Amino acid sequence: MAQKSYAQIQKQIEALQRQADELRAQEIEGVVARIKEAIAHYGLTARQLGYGDTPRKARKVDARNAGSTGAPAYSDGLGNTWGGRGPRPQWLKAALAAGKSLQDFASPSGPAPAKAAKAPRKAKGAPAKKRSATAYRDEAGNTWSGFGPKPRWLKEALAAGKTLEQLAAMGA
Repeated sequence: MAQKSYAQIQKQIEALQRQADELRAQEIEGVVARIKEAIAHYGLTARQLGYGDTPRKARKVDARNAGSTGAPAYSDGLGNTWGGRGPRPQWLKAALAAGKSLQDFASPSGPAPAKAAKAPRKAKGAPAKKRSATAYRDEAGNTWSGFGPKPRWLKEALAAGKTLEQLAAMGA
């Protein structure tokens, strides 16, 4: 058996370290997902987990989360879940890239779609605002009403060469 050089061994170490880092990242992703699922399932607060807030801050957080059911909105049936908020997890991105649709993963026990907030009352005699019914939609089901700042998915689609007209046609 030929003896390996120092440089060859260093390359092996680097390759193994990259493998170890990738595996650790995957394990961490799984652990974090399970922790988030348990937190959502049991409705745990930061204070209960030992990350105490001042009582005033805790009340604000609890009031914001009072309408949340804690059930995941999307699930693949293999234990992977996503609540529908924040960035999409890798398992969902991969499935969408493979041709699945977001509706394929919608959980029947997931939270009901959020109710629209009540529009503020207009002053007497003020003209009514007209809102366009235009909605922009992409292949993944992301939507934008046309009001407010453009979401990330829309900016990325526009940068990739799509036009607002093409995205408006998808929503029709």
